[in-house]
Amino acid sequence: MNDVAAAAGVALKTVSRVVNDEPGVNAATALRVKAAIDRLGYRRNDGARTLRRGRTASIGLVIEDAADVFYSSLSRAVEETALHHGCLLFTGSSQEDAARERDLVLAFCARRVDGLIIVPAGTDHTYLAPEFEAGTRAVFADRPPGAGCEADVVLSDNAGGARAGAAHLIAHGHRRIAFLGDLPRIFTAAERLRGYREALAAAGLPYDEALVAMGPADPARLRADLARLLRAADPPTALLTGNGRTTVETLRALASITGSAPGATAGAFVEGACPGLGGLALVGFDDFELADLLGVTVVAQDPARLGRTAADLLFLRLAGDDGPVTRFELPTRLIPRGSGERPPPPRRDHP
Repeated sequence: MNDVAAAAGVALKTVSRVVNDEPGVNAATALRVKAAIDRLGYRRNDGARTLRRGRTASIGLVIEDAADVFYSSLSRAVEETALHHGCLLFTGSSQEDAARERDLVLAFCARRVDGLIIVPAGTDHTYLAPEFEAGTRAVFADRPPGAGCEADVVLSDNAGGARAGAAHLIAHGHRRIAFLGDLPRIFTAAERLRGYREALAAAGLPYDEALVAMGPADPARLRADLARLLRAADPPTALLTGNGRTTVETLRALASITGSAPGATAGAFVEGACPGLGGLALVGFDDFELADLLGVTVVAQDPARLGRTAADLLFLRLAGDDGPVTRFELPTRLIPRGSGERPPPPRRDHP
């Protein structure tokens, strides 16, 4: 700034006022200072400026997997909100590993981020206590923190969404509905299983553990579970899949099991998956790319709204809001597209 002041023939304070858009500088002088800035290639040191204010103008985001479309939408919304507040965003993927989540969070804290948004992989967040005491603020998204950690959280209505999906299949006549979910230790998977069970209970239908398959969205695992379900003496007539990746892998597995040709529609997959029974109905939890063109009925979350709400809440805390810890639960919506509206085939008596 000293060089700019000398080149423009003004005081250092005048340059500071121009750089920071402060009043008190006449138009001609401001133009002369800006010309000197351009000529010398001066750039304001925002890092030093924010550090003087006790802030770094950055936040950290820990998600499960940056490659997952759900989390990429959430991340984009957080980034847009951060930029609106003049902050940079650092992002890391935990890969559903509690130790990796902890390492990422503490690495961000070591770099003095102003705040954190965490999609937790673990259930023990006592490691955050020293960071909270040091003034770091955190908001949890998609899943709540572990016991003993008091922090704001923004969730989707996982149980309500799964309940609506299962009820939709029941309303179309299905009584044997299989649930293909994620790892049961994951909060969202457990909540969606709860919603599925509640829908069965509300309809007076028994819960049959043989119709439930929980685990990672691994193609081999899903193929084996689907083959087992379809070979059963009383197989399901409908499927409720627990997340977007599981839905996509289920469609692929059904195509593999039934030998559907590449390029066949989702309707062909579900129709051919259970020969002799008239085909399976399917409702997937989470929307996904091309689901509308494939005709897949889904229970849609709003990951962008989830990320935006979490970021807004974090910046509210960073601005000094010390109100009680809050818990937001965002609604889901059922989108009928055809695969979930198929009636069950005429029931046969089993020996």
